[in-house]
Amino acid sequence: MTASHSPADNTAQTANQSSGKPAKTGKLEVADLITIGVFAALYFVMVCVATLVSTLFTGGFGSIFLPAIAALISGCVYMLLAARLGKFGGITVMGVVIGLFLFISGHFVLSFIASIVFPVAADLIARVGKYKSKALLLVSYVMFSYGLTGPILPLWFMKDAYIASLQARGKDAAYIDGVFANINTATFFISMAAILVCAIIGGWFGQKMMKKHFIKAGIA
Repeated sequence: MTASHSPADNTAQTANQSSGKPAKTGKLEVADLITIGVFAALYFVMVCVATLVSTLFTGGFGSIFLPAIAALISGCVYMLLAARLGKFGGITVMGVVIGLFLFISGHFVLSFIASIVFPVAADLIARVGKYKSKALLLVSYVMFSYGLTGPILPLWFMKDAYIASLQARGKDAAYIDGVFANINTATFFISMAAILVCAIIGGWFGQKMMKKHFIKAGIA
């Protein structure tokens, strides 16, 4: 005895087979990695802009605000990646790529560790809201922004090693004294607080831009 199918069932089956969009598997695929690569490049450009802006400050004092400046201007990149990908791993991979570049370019291993720990945490937070909750995405972006603290944390917690690295690069005592002139407990908390504030503003602005431009244009 064979089961009969109604015309409605046949129509639904045909619609599913002819759907133009493949179902998301939840795993990162080759196309996803290409997308992540593009957004990682865009984020890196934002970091370069932040580096340029931070050089307007004197000595090493300006560099401690690099993560905050990057957080202020990179919200659009982050929110668009989360919207386009919508699956776990993309945020993590983008953070790791940035961390690898920092490590290869001569920063301490702490740069790479921070670029793993914070992006993974950010990815997990975003996943809780299925990459759609505005509140959780904002919290996620704040967490992700602390991933750029790797290059500056040694200023406070690895001073001797940092001085040795500067000396190895031929920097004189006057330069080194200038780098550490404003490195103290107060500036540490100011730097961390600046990241928090700038990430909230940058993430909020990124979400506003998503709603106003990217979603309407069909990009996200």
